[in-house]
Amino acid sequence: MAKRPGTLALIGGGEWTKPCADLDARLLEAAGRPDVLVLPTAAAFEHPDRVVDRAAAWFEKLGGKVQFLPVLNRRDAESDANVTAARDAAFVYIADGSPLHLRSVLKGSALWEAIVHMYERGGVLAAAGAGATVICDPMVDPRGGAYTVGLGLVSSLAVFPYHGTAADHIRERSVDLLSANAVLVGIDEGTALVRAGDDPWEVVGGGRVTVYRKGAKPRTAKSGAPVDVS
Repeated sequence: MAKRPGTLALIGGGEWTKPCADLDARLLEAAGRPDVLVLPTAAAFEHPDRVVDRAAAWFEKLGGKVQFLPVLNRRDAESDANVTAARDAAFVYIADGSPLHLRSVLKGSALWEAIVHMYERGGVLAAAGAGATVICDPMVDPRGGAYTVGLGLVSSLAVFPYHGTAADHIRERSVDLLSANAVLVGIDEGTALVRAGDDPWEVVGGGRVTVYRKGAKPRTAKSGAPVDVS
C-alpha cells in the first residue's frame, strides 16, 4: 500500500530567519532524520553558494545537516547523481530566487519527478518565495502579477509570496486576474502554509496568510489556524 504524502511547506519568503525557527524544527522532526537537501536553483545567478552556506548555518543551530544539491541548469536536473539524491532524501528544501529560471530548470525534468516521488512517499518538501510560487499551478508571474503555468504539485492554488511587503499594484493585479477555478494565497515573509499528509492546511510562522477567491472577501489567518483552500 502506498504511503500518504509527506509534509509540504509553502513559505512566503524570509526563509532561515528567526520567525521560521519553529517551522523548520517541525519540518526536521517530520523528516525523521537531520539531513536537509537544499536546492539553490532559483539563485543560480545570485551566488548560490551563499544560499547553501546560510542554510547550513541555520539548520546546524536546529540540529540539522545541510547537503547541497548542485542543480543550476537543465543539464544538472537530468544528472543521475542529483536525481538519486533527491529520490533518497527525506527533506528537500527549494530556495528562493528567480521563479522563471527555477521553472525552466525543473519543468518536465527527471529531478522534479524524483522530488515529487520523495514527497509522495512521505518525505518533507519545503519551498520558499519563488519555489512556493513555482511548484503550484497556476503560478504568479513576477513580471507583473498575471498568471502562467506552474509545476502543478498543488493544482488550482496560486501562491503570492512576500504578501505583506509586495507592491500594491502587483498584488491587486493578481487578485483581479484570479480565475474562478483557483484560489490565491498571499503568504507573508517568515510564514508558511503547511500541510501534513492529507490533513488540513495550517498557518505556521510569524505572519499571516490571506486567502483570495473570485468574488469573495479575502480571509486572513494567523499562526496555528487552519486554512481552507479547496
